[in-house]
Amino acid sequence: MNTFAPLAPGALGMVLVGSSVTVSRSLVHAPLFATQAVRYTAAALLLIAFARAARVPILRPRGREWLWLAGIAATGLVLFNVAVVRGVAHAEPAVIAVAVASVPVLLGVLGPLLEGRRPTTRILVAAVVVVAGAVLVEGTGRTDAAGVAWAALALACEAAFTLLAVPVLRRHGPWGVSVHAVWLGAVMLAALTLLTEHPADLLTLGPAQWAAAGYLAVMVTAVAFLLWYRTVAAVGAGRAGLLTGIAPLAAAAIGALSGGGMPGPPVWLGLVVVVAGLAAGLRAPRRGPVRKEPRPRKERSPASP
Repeated sequence: MNTFAPLAPGALGMVLVGSSVTVSRSLVHAPLFATQAVRYTAAALLLIAFARAARVPILRPRGREWLWLAGIAATGLVLFNVAVVRGVAHAEPAVIAVAVASVPVLLGVLGPLLEGRRPTTRILVAAVVVVAGAVLVEGTGRTDAAGVAWAALALACEAAFTLLAVPVLRRHGPWGVSVHAVWLGAVMLAALTLLTEHPADLLTLGPAQWAAAGYLAVMVTAVAFLLWYRTVAAVGAGRAGLLTGIAPLAAAAIGALSGGGMPGPPVWLGLVVVVAGLAAGLRAPRRGPVRKEPRPRKERSPASP
């Protein structure tokens, strides 16, 4: 069996997340909460339609599951977007990107603990290598105290997006967690829109901005969420967390292809470092040879010839 097959959905999901950096530039001047509310509402409707078409049952949350799912929506969707948008006003985008790229270390430690296991040295070392490579890719950048605080919040929210899903993935699966987190996030963002913005501002968006919002809704939310939670459910949060190092690589590559220019030597070096860290951390651990127990000898019956 191919041990890397369960990792493929998560890797593709991180490529889509990396692509959102370039796409989101079209929405810099769009109303933040209103645009995101439309994005997540559309994504929720798509996920529900996809689930029905695939005949996947979406279970109703019960008890504490509401808290876990609401936590995913509040941190991984709402607060994360606020931290990124507000953070770039005080820091270069690279600062926020490097903070988010540090997620593998947090997931490598906290993910196994939530799953009832000890963090493995191999995953932790690989996580540090992946983070170091991501720093080379994104650079460090200039910031102030407020920028550091927003970057730290973005890091915590990105980690919470995965960690808070661990307790509910077993019962709800990738489909259920994605559907509930997205519609809850849409409701929260709609409430923030009514409190802080004017919904009518959406009428000022142009075709390019609507296209960007549509791409974020379909590919970066509906599709990427399903792919990511499928891998987390299959291999665990710690090992899947290493794949977040793919996002800055994808962002750099897509930025170059879209006219941002070829990356410099530090970016190429960072790419090699990230790939090395991923290769070390994602390979399946070697197992010792299985000892075969001797088969018990069949005793002959006294009556047998």
